[in-house]
Amino acid sequence: MARPRTPKGRCLRTHEELKTEYPDAECELDYKNAFQLLAATILSAQATDVSVNKATPDLFKRFPNPEELSVANVEEVETYINSIGLFRGKAKNLVGMAQRLVEEFDGQVPESMGDLVSLPGVGRKTANVVRSVALGLPGLPVDTHVGRLARRLAITEENDPVKIELALNPMLPAQERGEFSLRVILHGRRVCFARKPNCNECALNYFCPSAFTL
Repeated sequence: MARPRTPKGRCLRTHEELKTEYPDAECELDYKNAFQLLAATILSAQATDVSVNKATPDLFKRFPNPEELSVANVEEVETYINSIGLFRGKAKNLVGMAQRLVEEFDGQVPESMGDLVSLPGVGRKTANVVRSVALGLPGLPVDTHVGRLARRLAITEENDPVKIELALNPMLPAQERGEFSLRVILHGRRVCFARKPNCNECALNYFCPSAFTL
């Protein structure tokens, strides 16, 4: 198969190859609705999905909706998430997020990027996770894996997550941006490691400019 010669070509080829590698890729955070995914994604910043999934069942049992979380004592919320890094700041953000949902959005998770990033603890990455995974809307979450692979594949030279997202968005069908992100994240976790990537086992090695060079 011919090697794609442009950044867009490499992006689309990556998308197609990883569809085959990870046909059932899905978000690895446990959730039942958009509110739970929003809260879990806030907690996942600088933490593993595994650690978040261990903490959220009891958290969601105690605070099952924005209304109950909005009136919670921050110190009590901390007791449910103290196994997660930066838990004090995250507890404050969770309560603030819930309060804003109740006060501004009738207890519903909003759909627009602008409304989502207005919530405490929510940046574009978290907003894109919620949009693409829970709401079925276009969204391309950029984490360290997406950024690393995009640079290694010479899709973009950008380092800033927002600039990476804006560079990748026009290269992909809008409704498939979230799927692309999920698959690239899995590939980064399982094959294209930050140190010593496993190029021998990589489905992208025949066109990746960085293959076998790191």
